[in-house]
Amino acid sequence: MPTIVHVTSVEVVGDHRLRLTFEDGAGGEVDLSTFEWRGVFDPLADPAYFALVELDRELGTIVWPNGADLAPETLHDWVTGGLRAATA
Repeated sequence: MPTIVHVTSVEVVGDHRLRLTFEDGAGGEVDLSTFEWRGVFDPLADPAYFALVELDRELGTIVWPNGADLAPETLHDWVTGGLRAATA
């Protein structure tokens, strides 16, 4: 089971790119430009809506106004592993 490391900051750095920092000191960018925007994630295909991302300190991850979020452990793996998200 992956260790959950919470997100401590998020910054939009491109149409579908985020710079994230985590409580363990890890940080970097994640490129979600190839993400398959379906279901609750569908509105995020619009770069303007994607840019509405916020940090939810209670959940320790990032969220959008429609309730979409991504698991902090997944984001941490993507950032530390240099991975690009390919699917929802």
